Amino acid sequence: MQNEKIIKVSQLTKTFGNVKALEKCDMEVSQGEIFGYLGPSGAGKTTTIKLLTGQMYSDAGEILIFGENPFSPKIKPQIGIMSDTSGLYEKMTVYENLAIFADIYHVDHKRIDEVLEAVELEKSRKKKVEKLSRGMKQRLVFARTIIHKPDLLFLDEPTANLDPATAEEVRGLIKKLNQDGTTIFLTTHNMEEADELCDRIALLNKGSIIECGSPKDLKLKYSEHRVVLTTEQGNTEIPLNNDSIIQALKENQDILMIHSKEPSLKDVFLSLTAG
Repeated sequence: MQNEKIIKVSQLTKTFGNVKALEKCDMEVSQGEIFGYLGPSGAGKTTTIKLLTGQMYSDAGEILIFGENPFSPKIKPQIGIMSDTSGLYEKMTVYENLAIFADIYHVDHKRIDEVLEAVELEKSRKKKVEKLSRGMKQRLVFARTIIHKPDLLFLDEPTANLDPATAEEVRGLIKKLNQDGTTIFLTTHNMEEADELCDRIALLNKGSIIECGSPKDLKLKYSEHRVVLTTEQGNTEIPLNNDSIIQALKENQDILMIHSKEPSLKDVFLSLTAG
């Protein structure tokens, strides 16, 4: 992973009437990483994406995407945005939907076959969108989003309201895109999903970024540093240090399991926001 900063945000602020959606937010996203932007519904995640992609003006702060203002026409061919399945033409075929966006981006139609294969929809190319399952529609939106080979992809809660199997399909696509070199900015309120996918995450609450780091580092930072011993009599917690563990091993001959007590990202988030 390179150290080049694809996204730089400083003191980003946005207000709607009397409601402050974002307040003095700072973040950086490096080339080649999956950056998770986590928070509950209404925390300001979608607003942030609209600001970063030039769909909305901020009230204060600075945004640089590839070193450019988000409204610069230079960055439009370099980014892709996926929100939901809206915008698909239900009465048209899978291929026809992609052909429209290929023409918008001045992309050769040979690219359509490539993206259909990438999202495993090549056998459904002649099927009308209205006949697709929810998961297939989501994959079609992915194909549409990457038709022009964007270097930076914005995914706004891509697995929201999907069943577990379909959500897993979508996560697989995200991993593959990233492995192929795409930098991904991912918003979600699914802490387990972020833990699985993201290199780094920012925790957003009430418009403010309250913590940022890798999932592993954040869980270690907020760990209680305790170990759970499981015996026939039940569980016992002890401090996580060599002396305590050695003493416990001497005193207990019937230990069945030993494991560290680590918080999940959900635990970290709830502790930082007091529920």
